Formats: sequence, structure tokens, C-alpha cells
Amino acid sequence: TVLHEISVTIPAGGTLGIVGATGSGKSTLLELIPRLADVTGGRILLDGVDVRELPMKVLRQEIGFVPQESLLFSETLTTNLSYGTSHEPDARWAAGVAQLTETIEGFPGGWETMLGERGINLSGGQKQRAALARALARRPSVVILDDALSAVDTHTEAAILRGLREALAGRTAIIASHRITAIRDASWILVLDEGRVVEQGRHADLLAAKGRYFALLRRQQLEEEIEQEPVVVRD
Repeated sequence: TVLHEISVTIPAGGTLGIVGATGSGKSTLLELIPRLADVTGGRILLDGVDVRELPMKVLRQEIGFVPQESLLFSETLTTNLSYGTSHEPDARWAAGVAQLTETIEGFPGGWETMLGERGINLSGGQKQRAALARALARRPSVVILDDALSAVDTHTEAAILRGLREALAGRTAIIASHRITAIRDASWILVLDEGRVVEQGRHADLLAAKGRYFALLRRQQLEEEIEQEPVVVRD
């Protein structure tokens, strides 16, 4: 995806929400911050410093990045969640925020459960929550979530988002999602379409404008209503 003329400032401790359909440019935008890709025009500044001027190790130490595809190691759950931090209590705290504690303690091996290659013995939602917990456990200054709750059911998503509000206090957060429920409480919201910002503002103001954001939310609400309707089987 090619990005066009995107300009936004996120205050320290603020949250930027990015929403848009698949292919709108959400992941491309997020990958520019930890320099998984570099800008070919314009700049990305972190505390006023161009990210390209920072040593890569220093830059990435400050960022907790959770991509769409969760990468887990063939190690124990404790080792996976503690990766990047030697403080195991932080991993357990982060697992609680990610709504993963009960799941882990339900495994026969508990925290010492050995994961298969790429976490094959976990469901998609469990892998996403493990990746989220691992990122939070490092207590980074900047947290980036790239559709990181897409495989999680809406009830669990709501519980995670409640925990994240407290966990992200004082940290800069950038959350991209195709679900408006995941970004509605952000300090500022960008609506992307084909690499362009077509709307931006706060949740209430975007709803009042009744534009692209409003249409996305209404469509998602209708889809949820259809999914919740009981199936009637007739003879």
C-alpha cells in the first residue's frame, strides 16, 4: 500500500486509533515506526527525533510491537511471555491484562506448558493474547497493536481493552484495527482508505459527521446483529 500525505502528532501518553478496511494502509503505516520499513518521503519523529537517526536497538527497545501474525517460540509459556524482560512478575501481570491467566492455569502444565512450533498448540486468539502479553511485559514507552485482537471474540476483546486503558496509562499507544470497538476511546482517530486519511477526529465528532467512520460502525453493528440472531431449523 502506498501512503499519501499523512500528518498527525501524538502527544506522549496519548492513544492514536487507526481504522480502515483490509488493504487501506494500516499495517504499512505502523511498520514505519519501528523501521520495519522506511519512509521514502516525509519523517516519523519520536520525541522530536527522526527515527532514522536513532540506533535501531535503542529505537526498538522503546517499542512494544504486536503484529497481525503472532510469532511464538518453541519454548515454555513463561519463556515466551518473559522474552525481552528478566522480570517474571511483569509477564504474569501482562498475562492478566491480556486475559490469558485463566487459560494458562487451565493447561496441565500451567506456565511451564511447552509450545509447539510457532505456538501451534494455541488457538489464534490465544496466540494473539500471548503476543500482546509479551509486548506489555517489557513495559515499553510506545505500544503498537496491528489488528492484534482480530482473532479474539468481542467479549474477551472488551475485557482486554478495559485492562489496556490502565496498562497504557502514561504510554503512547497506536492501535490499528478493522473493528471500531477497539479504537473508539482513542485520543485521536484516523480513518484510512487506499493509503489516504479520509477522516480524522474523535469518536463522537466522527459519528456526528456521518461519513466513512459512521458507515463503518453501522455496518459492523449490523454484522454483529446478524451473527447473534438465533438459527431456526424447520422441518
